[in-house]
Amino acid sequence: MLEAVTITDVAAEGKALARVNDMVVFVPFVAPGDVVDIQLTRKKHKYAEGRVVRFHEYAKNRETPFCEHFGVCGGCKWQQLPYQAQIDFKQKQVYDALTRIGKIDLPDEVTKPAENSIYPQEGFYPIMGSKKTRFYRNKLEFTFSDKRWMTYEEVASGTSFESMNALGFHIPGMFDKVLDIKKCWLQDDLSNRIRLSVRSFCLENGYEFFNLKNQEGLMRNLIVRTASTGEVMLIVVFFREESEKIEALLQQVSSDFPEITSLIYIINEKANDTIGDQKIHVFKGRDHIFEEMEGLKFKIGPKSFYQTNSEQAYVLYQVARSFAGLKGHELVYDLYTGTGTIALFLARFCKAVIGVESVPEAIEDAKVNAELNGLDNTRFLAGDMKEVLNNSFIDTYGRPDVIITDPPRTGMHADVVNTIINAGPERIVYVSCNPATQARDLALLDFDYRVTKVQPVDMFPHTQHVENVVLLEKRAVRKEKPFENTLTTAEVKKDKEPEEFQIRIG
Repeated sequence: MLEAVTITDVAAEGKALARVNDMVVFVPFVAPGDVVDIQLTRKKHKYAEGRVVRFHEYAKNRETPFCEHFGVCGGCKWQQLPYQAQIDFKQKQVYDALTRIGKIDLPDEVTKPAENSIYPQEGFYPIMGSKKTRFYRNKLEFTFSDKRWMTYEEVASGTSFESMNALGFHIPGMFDKVLDIKKCWLQDDLSNRIRLSVRSFCLENGYEFFNLKNQEGLMRNLIVRTASTGEVMLIVVFFREESEKIEALLQQVSSDFPEITSLIYIINEKANDTIGDQKIHVFKGRDHIFEEMEGLKFKIGPKSFYQTNSEQAYVLYQVARSFAGLKGHELVYDLYTGTGTIALFLARFCKAVIGVESVPEAIEDAKVNAELNGLDNTRFLAGDMKEVLNNSFIDTYGRPDVIITDPPRTGMHADVVNTIINAGPERIVYVSCNPATQARDLALLDFDYRVTKVQPVDMFPHTQHVENVVLLEKRAVRKEKPFENTLTTAEVKKDKEPEEFQIRIG
């Protein structure tokens, strides 16, 4: 036990840190300035991790968390920080990643935010905060479990609980434990009402909640998708076929919630919760909903990927388009295109866009959306990026003027980076959800390209996550010596040793 420890800074993965003698201690759900007692849960030579068991003092600018599940649920870990402090820390997170990991020479910081998505000069721009800091998500997935997570307070009380069923979120690091959620502040409140109604119906009628360890039970998952168009999709995932019970539940849901425009169910008998390879059954309405952005329509199915913060996705794509600097004659490659949202967002402003993505179903969605919007200057191809994107690909489809790349959290494979360099576009727009792996990739590109604009965008308020858009422009003269980047993908991913690899910000 460490007593009366002052929290001094914010760290990666939503944690904060304190220094005790020569040891760094990482603690979640606290703010710089808090004075706390810490129960250590993990200890290494140079660092430790722990949880707060007592507060002596609260930081002066500390916010009162608005969610009753704060400190237990794995989401929204920064509710204790004022929103302005959150985005300030995220700005520093991006800066530290690019300078410390990538060793990138950044443009000067620009204190005035960009207006109307026009960036008249080079610069490191202030982060764009989200107008909505609550109820901003368009998709949430909940899990049924007969092994409800009990809080430390519940365990200490010695109370015996009649029901251990839960419908909510997985506890981080506990694959078979689920926190029963009363109210979630992430999605439109309709989502809460649907979830609580389904939960009550299942409890009242003896429906079995799933047991993840034993792979038993009927009720497995509940997925709610909403759109800016007002359309709502509900996906109920069952473990086995029980026609009468399925019919009864879905009929009740349909009657209670006429707002649901797409009511779908899935029978998933696999050991994992993924539904990408499962058959879709439509109980009511269509098998899709529509999202709209700047006059474009996007068809969203139960398996489709779409940015989970619709309003900020529009901001993000505006930044990417502005950085691309399109004049109308360009050939654009959109790498890791997903369902083609960025590609279609750019298509009206360039000669042609070619999107590449590893998930075939996503590519089919992209093709449908291109046809839906009458965009015939797009082409979408499925395949492993490092296998598809090569010199032969460039010879076949043409040398790009601009490359947009929006890879997963792990960043780009070195072979993909090399092919991009060989393709030699004038501009590269790198959109990233992980500044650490982005920094590593920028270091590999630094020999041929220089970073001229940086724009962080906050897509996920009250979390540590941040999106970052970087513009790279081709150097007139190559650098004399490339930056020797020795960090591997694994080393800049999460879950490595905090003292060595976590970025400390602030």
